[in-house]
Amino acid sequence: MSAVLTAEQRTFYLEHGYLVLENRIPMARIDAIRAEIERFREIAATMDRSDERIDLEATHTRENPRIRRIKLPHRQLDSVRALMYDDCVLAPVRDLLGPNLRLHTSKLNLKSAGYGAAVEWHQDWAFYPHTNDDILAVGVMLDDMTADNGALMVIPGSHRGPILDHHGKGGFSGAIAASAVDAGRAVALTAPAGSISLHHVRLVHGSDLNRSSRDRRLLLYEITAADAFPIMGALSKLPSIDEYDSRLLCGEPTLEPRLAPVPVRIPQPAPADFGSIYELQNSSSEPAFESLRRDS
Repeated sequence: MSAVLTAEQRTFYLEHGYLVLENRIPMARIDAIRAEIERFREIAATMDRSDERIDLEATHTRENPRIRRIKLPHRQLDSVRALMYDDCVLAPVRDLLGPNLRLHTSKLNLKSAGYGAAVEWHQDWAFYPHTNDDILAVGVMLDDMTADNGALMVIPGSHRGPILDHHGKGGFSGAIAASAVDAGRAVALTAPAGSISLHHVRLVHGSDLNRSSRDRRLLLYEITAADAFPIMGALSKLPSIDEYDSRLLCGEPTLEPRLAPVPVRIPQPAPADFGSIYELQNSSSEPAFESLRRDS
């Protein structure tokens, strides 16, 4: 039985591949994350290039620091780590994936006002295919998401279709060619701060530049069923089983992967060192979105 989601919401997710739950996170939790983000702006003001903690916008300078991603924020921000164990995040995920859940990864994407970089159309599954696709991303909206500030956009129902080609110039680029996506069907996931979105790992999605005068911050937890294990050749590797089980968010671990007849494309040849999806997608042969990124 569902703890949070109605039968209609579960059916909508299964059919369309996404769901938005408005005002799910208490604003005190949102404010705590916002406050912690500010110290990263201070760090960015001392940096000239991205590192293992922070990915900088192409338009970043020390005088005008602009961050496009805080990497693995659950390891860097106490408020983000605490929230990922809270039922305001986990309860709807359990309703969709079952009681045993593992964190795959996390990221905190920041789109600076008027500058925030686009993310090309892609399927998360193209990066890290597993033995089954009971995997989704939870997007925690730290700001109001609007049509003009780079809200996440999805292609409804695309999670039930094929895994599209994400190869570009010389190898895996992490981006689908613009001509392969019916962008006219895209839905922008707009909602007020404190809302969450959930989208299936195979759903085609992306986001445009932030064209507004307001920053746009989106925290993402990528969560798998505990019996989903990465396939050889995926960009995500299986570490030691102790480390893998340390990512358990709730329920019990297992050594028995569940095998499902899911479509897979292996993301090879893989780039030697791409740093982030933004850099990887620079090798896209047919981008869909205008870019303010400078070639590095």
